[in-house]
Formats: sequence, structure tokens, C-alpha cells
Amino acid sequence: MQVIRTRKTYDVAVIGSGAGGGMAAKVLTEAGAEVVLLEAGPMWDTEKDSAMLAWNYDAPHRGGAIPERHFGEYHAGLGGWSLEGEPYTRAPGTKFDWFRTRMLGGRTNHWGRISLRFGPDDFKARSHDGLGDDWPISYEDLAPYYDRIDREIGIFGSNEGLHNDPDGIFQPAPEPRCYEHMVKDGCDTLGITCIPARMSILTRPLNGRPACHYCGQCGRGCAAHANFSTPSVLLPPALETGRLKLITNAMAREVTTDDEGLATGVSYVDKNDGREHHVRASIVVLAASACESARLLLNSKSSRHPAGLANSNGVVGRYLMDSTGTSAMGYFPKLENGVPHNEDGASGMHLYMPWWRDNRELDFPRGYHIEFWGGRRMPGYGFLNGIEKTPLGGGYGKALKENYRKRYGATIGFSGRGEMIPNDDTYCEIDPDTVDRWGIPVLRFHFKWSEHEFLQVKHMHETFHELIHHLGGTPLTPMPTKEENYGILTGGRIIHEVGVTRMGNSKKTSVLNAYCQAHDAKNVFVADGGPLVSQPNKNPTWSILALAMRTSEYIAEERRKGNL
Repeated sequence: MQVIRTRKTYDVAVIGSGAGGGMAAKVLTEAGAEVVLLEAGPMWDTEKDSAMLAWNYDAPHRGGAIPERHFGEYHAGLGGWSLEGEPYTRAPGTKFDWFRTRMLGGRTNHWGRISLRFGPDDFKARSHDGLGDDWPISYEDLAPYYDRIDREIGIFGSNEGLHNDPDGIFQPAPEPRCYEHMVKDGCDTLGITCIPARMSILTRPLNGRPACHYCGQCGRGCAAHANFSTPSVLLPPALETGRLKLITNAMAREVTTDDEGLATGVSYVDKNDGREHHVRASIVVLAASACESARLLLNSKSSRHPAGLANSNGVVGRYLMDSTGTSAMGYFPKLENGVPHNEDGASGMHLYMPWWRDNRELDFPRGYHIEFWGGRRMPGYGFLNGIEKTPLGGGYGKALKENYRKRYGATIGFSGRGEMIPNDDTYCEIDPDTVDRWGIPVLRFHFKWSEHEFLQVKHMHETFHELIHHLGGTPLTPMPTKEENYGILTGGRIIHEVGVTRMGNSKKTSVLNAYCQAHDAKNVFVADGGPLVSQPNKNPTWSILALAMRTSEYIAEERRKGNL
């Protein structure tokens, strides 16, 4: 096949336009670099393409999930756990689902905006319990970057003085809703920490962006730019420099290298016509999402890198992690016959529960946080089954309406999100027999939860049920058994997969150094979730952003010195 090669050599090629890629593009263009950014999906304009205020009944599928949008027909999530023509495989016995987003901005368009800093203990967890590995950096190394993204992007929350859930530079948090006040009161009496959520949604104007007007549709894409996504916040200033070239529908095949093993650019397929292209660059930053970046490195083979780029030690693809997750729901008679009222607020939770226990008292390491949800939203059929002999009130006419009014808003759900310890049985590799529609070899996953994670989710359910009973409710979710693995979700379902190109000081056990620079090729960097050494009980996006900012400023400084 003829490869169309660009004559221009860019200073930097960035693969992926999500949190890490968007931050890299902004920092590097503002530092004077000519950057080309490759995105595997189409353009996405949050003002023009958002369905933020559309009614579900106006849509052909009433807003429900469709193959190309697994979270809903109007959702700003072009992609899913399965993509036509883009398979992945699982080793025998493995259960793992890989979510991929294909659109400008990637997952930043549809994530929950839960924006939590990793804490001091998270960076040195092995020193505390002997499991996993310590990071090559500390909280103090990343804290200035957390501060800067707080200021530049915007986040609401409250300063609580919690040691391992660091405070930030917060805008005021929205007022808790009625059911959230009820849960907060229950948590206080049980000694469970419950504080305002920390989410990257503006409650005050910032940098020309207005405050959230509380439409509650963050996942559809914010036409007002009040929440964080790279098309709203990071890519516009990068484009304004005149030094950013966007190429969408560009499916990266491999990072090309020279005789010395250094990167020379990126080979990609134009998904519009299937033609092969090559863009030249002096530096390559992979930010395609953790596993996609690992796939690119493993597929970038040459005489100098026979096992794949940056993989001389065989570590690329290893140490795969996802957050643990499970949920339970309760029905609360004290919320019956609620008075109709406006539940104004930002999309998602206004309060949450960070980890509050000492693991020395427990039978599992590390911890989890709890997100909870409810309110006056139309419950599904299954939410109310079992409360009375007739599901959802049954019948029709007046009796049915009275039951709806009685039960509307009387359910509350609790979801746990916890830390997984990396293990030798969980990793991704190239499948030797399967390729995608463009002939690019795909990933094969191996995934295994350990006893640590099973005992953790067991504790989650015990906590949920204790809370529900304490608040006078009836659990609608039975307590899962050991045979049911205590209700743990399939790996990949929380969409926090990280760790497959991890950073470290040792070239034997890590892919990257402390600045996310490949040990094997000094002009190759990774700026997504891959460099994470651990996946604490916190959503990773804020840390991906902070690491990407730190890495990009390091690249800019090394370019200034002539080292790159």
C-alpha cells in the first residue's frame, strides 16, 4: 500500500485528544512548539453537537442506548465496549470489557467530572503495606500541578483537612439535595465521612466560561462550556496559538523509528478513505488512552525494538488495573409522598464519602469511596419490585398514579469505587491471530481480581446495607454471596483502566521515567492513564491532567535546552 508522507516535520505529534492529549497540546503549543494531534474519532463541537437540552421523546430511541452510544442516544460518548470493525480478544477464562471513545476530546466529553486528587499515601502505598510499588514521585511533586488545574479548569468542593484526600482550590459546592441531607445525617451518626463532592463543573464564572445553569445533562456535552472537556477548555487556547494541527478520523498504526531507535513520527490510517499516511515529528506523545497507547507501542516493532517500542524489558501491557465497583439500592418510606420540588444542581452527586477506615482493622488493603444517587427521577420497574406484592403499584388509572406519586423519589442508590492491587495475572498483549478492519493487530486481555478486591466489595455491600437499614430503608439489592464474587463488576466496567506503561526509576520494572519519558527512546512520552503506578480509590482524570501538564512542561524545557 502506498503511504502518503508529509513533508513537514512537526516538533511534536500527540496521539489522542482526551485529558492527557488535550493538556499536552495546550502546554506545548503555548510553549512555542508546532504540534500535530491525531484523533481516531470525528470532530466534536460542544456547542453545535451537544444535545444538552433535547427531550428524550424527540429521539428515535427515546434517548436509550444505541450501538454507537452505549450510555444513551443523546450522550456525548461516541463509542462503547464494542466497536464495529475494532475487536479485542480475551484469554480463556477472562472477563474484561474495554470501553473506547471515538471523538475529539475522548472520554472527557462524557465522564462524571468527579475530580479527586491522589493523596500522599497513594504515591507511597507499598511503603505502608508492602503491596504493589511506590511511585517514583510524591504528592509534593504533583501538588503544584493539581493547584494549577484547579485554578485553570475549575472545580467545586470544600476544604476538609483530610490527610489522604487533599484539599484543593475550590469553587463553592452546590447545596445538597433532600435525600443527600438525609444520607449525610445518617453518615454522621455512623462515623462515616461524608463531604461535598469534588467535580470539575463551574459554580462561578471562570476564564470566560459561565457557571453551570444546572440542566443536569453533563454527559451530553456542555454547550455552555461550564463543565470540563478538552474541546471546551484545552483545545481552544491551543488552536488560538496557530501552532496546532488537528487531524481527526486518524487511526494510529504505529510509531515509526530510525536506526538509533528514536521516534520519527506516526503512521496512521485515514478512516474516511482507508489510505495510509505518515506524519513526521521530532517528539511523539502517546495519549490514546492507557491500553490503546500500550497497543501502539507493542505494534511499533523494528530491529532496535523487536518486542515493541519501549518494551525491551517486556513491561508494556503489564500491571493493568481498573477500579473495583459494585452497587446497592434501598427504598425509604420516609421519602414517600415527597412534595414536588426543584432539585437544582450540577449533574451527579453533590456529596460523597471518601475512605474513612483504618485498614489495620480490616481484612483487605487500601480502600474505596462511595458515590450515591437518587432523588425525584422516574424510577425503573425493577427499583420498586418487592416493596409490595404488586410491582410498581400495578394496575392502571388512579391507583397507578397514586403509587407513582407515593414512591417517586423514595429510592437511593450507593456505588463503591475502590483500589485494585496490580497482579501478575492481569495484563494486555497483542493477539497473534486477530486484526482490526485496517489490518492492525488487536489487544488480548488477561484479567483477574484477587482476594483483596473481593473482600473489599464485600465490605462495600456491608456498608451499603448498614446505611440503608440505619436510615430506615429496605434494601432492594440482596447481599451478594462469595459464589457471586460479592457482586464485583467485570473488569473494565468502571472505565478507569490504567497502568500498562507505568513510570518508575528502575528500567527493569517500568516503561517510563519519572517524567513519563520512555527509558528506551528519549523522544517518546506517554500522557494518559498508562503511567500510573497504582489506581487509588479515586477517579484518575485529575491526576492524568496533572501528570500531562508536568510531562509537557518537561518536554518544553528539554527542547529549550536542546536535549530533544
